[in-house]
Amino acid sequence: QVQLVDSGGGLVQAGGSLRLSCAASGRTFSDYAMGWFRQAPGKEREFVSAINRSDGRTYYADSVKGRFTISRDNAKNTVYLQMNSLRPEDTAVYSCAASRSSRWYRGTPYDYAYWGQGTQVTVSS
Repeated sequence: QVQLVDSGGGLVQAGGSLRLSCAASGRTFSDYAMGWFRQAPGKEREFVSAINRSDGRTYYADSVKGRFTISRDNAKNTVYLQMNSLRPEDTAVYSCAASRSSRWYRGTPYDYAYWGQGTQVTVSS
């Protein structure tokens, strides 16, 4: 099993920045692709970004492309999500997730087996 702990959320004004972190423990971190998802009140869970386990390939939802950057540090067992130019519509609970699926890049929650508890991001206008 993999245990994931999300952190770094908070309240920020529109145009501001936040960096989310997700610390992993348990199984070998570098065996897993990592993703970030978000869920706003009354909405379905939405894919945000994902990064491959070793070669650094990344994918982003169109809504965050150019504003968010995913990265990972396998030595620290941590994945990050740098969020810039935040908008009120980015307000949601953000959760990291781990996948060993070959379809990790699709951004489908079903392909991710382990999940963090989530961290709230609120962007005020």
